[in-house]
Amino acid sequence: MSNSEKIKFAVVGVGHIGKRHAEMIRREDEAELVALADVRSQKECEAESFDVPFFNSIEELLKSDIDIDVVNICTPNGLHAEQALLSLKHKMHVVCEKPMGLKKDACEKIIFKALQVSRQIFCVMQNRYSPPSEWIKSIVTDGILGDIYMVQLNCYWNRDDRYYKKGGWKGTHDLDGGTLFTQFSHFIDIMYWLFGDIDNIEGKFYDFNHKSNTDFEDSGFVSFDFVNGGMGCLNYSTAVANQNLESSMTIVGQNGSVKIGGQYMNEVEVCDIKDYEMPELKASNPANDYGPYKGSAANHNYVIKNVIDGIKGRTAPTTNALEGLKVVEIIERIYKVRNEKLKKK
Repeated sequence: MSNSEKIKFAVVGVGHIGKRHAEMIRREDEAELVALADVRSQKECEAESFDVPFFNSIEELLKSDIDIDVVNICTPNGLHAEQALLSLKHKMHVVCEKPMGLKKDACEKIIFKALQVSRQIFCVMQNRYSPPSEWIKSIVTDGILGDIYMVQLNCYWNRDDRYYKKGGWKGTHDLDGGTLFTQFSHFIDIMYWLFGDIDNIEGKFYDFNHKSNTDFEDSGFVSFDFVNGGMGCLNYSTAVANQNLESSMTIVGQNGSVKIGGQYMNEVEVCDIKDYEMPELKASNPANDYGPYKGSAANHNYVIKNVIDGIKGRTAPTTNALEGLKVVEIIERIYKVRNEKLKKK
């Protein structure tokens, strides 16, 4: 593809995040939004401002004669893998919202098909673009912290009846998949990006106040070892009252300690490293605003720029398909521990 050509995007799933994808595409000079698709009508999606053809299924979209380079999949989690595979069969590049799928084997099929048809997969893990994330990645990669001893990841959010609405897909086993998939996979991705894989997983899990509106736990304590050395834990909950409390990562290393906190790991709260002066960081983008509740960083503009640059051969995907697969596989292994504990009860 030449640098002068615009890349043509279609967005499948026109909820809050899908409309954000569409808006970010519209803002890029090298991109063109050519279609939208959702099982609801364009009016129901409140997407009338997007003056492009609208389809009621991905199948209708892909059978149309519209010229499409990239399909952005922003549908419920349980549909991601199937729709990514279908898009690849039509030789489209794929941008897949997190998670890439709900099963490792489904993600493997996506990667195999992408290789077969020579197309790229871009997994949406936009928290990597936040200034604190970019900074902590650089100091871990450069060995400034020395050996990593301990990592504690805390994710305490509010998700109540305003989020888990009756009749919706959120909270269901087949389409949502679980708290770690929908709420906290961004932070598991950051942990994997920084420190690599984990093993020796142990955990405790409980459903404190979502028994009536979800099919799974709302809280957990998970401990593990890093394959590359050091130990870690993930403490998470969606049972926090009223509003999000924090998403934080505390790192204890040979040469010092760091804590990144705030509601979605958007602030450096502690930096105490031997013979190191922390640089001034750019301000983080605000969280995605869903009205009564907040999500992760609103960095989708960087995602779309990365897709354009990747397809035009200027750079590699910020989060590639293998990394997307690893996040799914780590969550699967954590949930295997959870399921084994449930069997014993």
